[in-house]
Amino acid sequence: MKPSPASTKAPLPWISPLHYRSPTRAAPPSPPPPPPPLPEAPLTQLRYVHHPDLARLIASSPSAQRALDLFNAAAAQRGFSHTPATFAALLVRLARARLPSAAAAVLRRAASAPCRFLEPQFLPLLRLLPPDHSLALLRLLPALLRRGRVSRKALAVCLDRLVSSRRCPDVLTELLADLRDPRSKYLPQPNTCIYNILIKHYVKKGDLGTAFQVFDEMRKMNCADVRPSLVTYSTLIGGLCRGAQMKEAFELFEDMIEKDRIVPDQLTYNLLIGGFCRLGQVEKAQSIFGFMRKNECEPNAFNYATLINGHCKKGEVEAARGVFEEMIRSGVQPDAVSYTSLVGCLCRHGNVDEGINLVQEMWQKGCKADVVTYNLLLEGLCKDRRIAEAVTLLEKLPSEGVQLNVASYRIVMNCLCSCGEMEKAAGLLGMMLGRGFVPHYAASNMLLIGLCDVGRVSDATVTLYGLVDTGFMPEARCWARLIESVFRERKLRRSIELLDVLIAEG
Repeated sequence: MKPSPASTKAPLPWISPLHYRSPTRAAPPSPPPPPPPLPEAPLTQLRYVHHPDLARLIASSPSAQRALDLFNAAAAQRGFSHTPATFAALLVRLARARLPSAAAAVLRRAASAPCRFLEPQFLPLLRLLPPDHSLALLRLLPALLRRGRVSRKALAVCLDRLVSSRRCPDVLTELLADLRDPRSKYLPQPNTCIYNILIKHYVKKGDLGTAFQVFDEMRKMNCADVRPSLVTYSTLIGGLCRGAQMKEAFELFEDMIEKDRIVPDQLTYNLLIGGFCRLGQVEKAQSIFGFMRKNECEPNAFNYATLINGHCKKGEVEAARGVFEEMIRSGVQPDAVSYTSLVGCLCRHGNVDEGINLVQEMWQKGCKADVVTYNLLLEGLCKDRRIAEAVTLLEKLPSEGVQLNVASYRIVMNCLCSCGEMEKAAGLLGMMLGRGFVPHYAASNMLLIGLCDVGRVSDATVTLYGLVDTGFMPEARCWARLIESVFRERKLRRSIELLDVLIAEG
């Protein structure tokens, strides 16, 4: 879609709520009952199923129960014994069906089977099972693999599963206790990857003190595979920046370079650039940007977008435009984030036409604008009271492949209501409801009251019926205004209908 400035075309026809829904309250016809489910075909007597075919049948089975029936039916064949591949196929199928107890039973059966399992066959399960079952599987792995300890990779997968899950925090506490217990015989010695996962966990919780304790523990280890890495430092620097501790973040950044001789990448630099921009210290962010180049680390589109956004938040339109032009001169193709940041800045400061031109440029360069970009344009158009153009965008964008959201319509609806354009607001409501969107609660009440204020009581009542079907119930002040308006027109029957709706809907 290529938006254009205001045109001289006639205004678009408005859809009245009267065309959306009839005011009669007749109940819609009840849908026919769904047909009964077809009975699942019974398992046929198998002549013989080879293991690869059985694994494929289990993986593609329509239900977990069917997969289990196939597994058991194959085991009943003469001379057949399950292999690690068939066990693994069933276990993944049960885990995907969210049947961890059934998977645990199969795991116990597998532990006593004369199979030689390989650890990679269980790594998907560690990611799929709930946290408590994932830890139970990790503890069972030595018995399944016929060896003393699990690998560091298995430990890292399980630990990452527990860290990324918000459920069962006690399970993570159990694993951390096992990890620090020297008597725990099933876990390996942690390496850098394990320590990085722990640091990420504590930073995510906001517990930077414990995160730095883990970091200090890494520094004290005289071990080749336990050394702070770029990921370690970036995680800690990111936590400090999010906590607005920029002095500490920069000191840690310097330690990374001077003490551990680790070269920062664009992501690490961007953490500092973004941290300074969030605090409004864009000049310091610009200094980091220059430091990057002096150290032969060329900024990428992400770095430019962060700096542009920092200038935009301070309202520095010219500076943001300058960084954008420098980005192009440096041979870095602007991405959607860069364009959107500048479009928003231009629209907020009255340069809507320039923002529209940027969106056109995006399309020409194959950079697709999304709903965030267009919502910024809609806000700018509404701020300039260019409502007809805003509605034109709302009407055309879905046919251009842009997926609008409810905020897109609410921006224009709120503007129409605040400007007293109640007839157009009623038409926009019809468009919204027809496309499956519901106005904001406050805007809906404002629309109903506004229609009554301009004497469009019939449209107000029909609009009410349409909104009630979406679960909306007007506030008391709005109800009182509706009833009062209907009584003034001496439509007693309609007033009683409205009261019936009030009582029926609670």
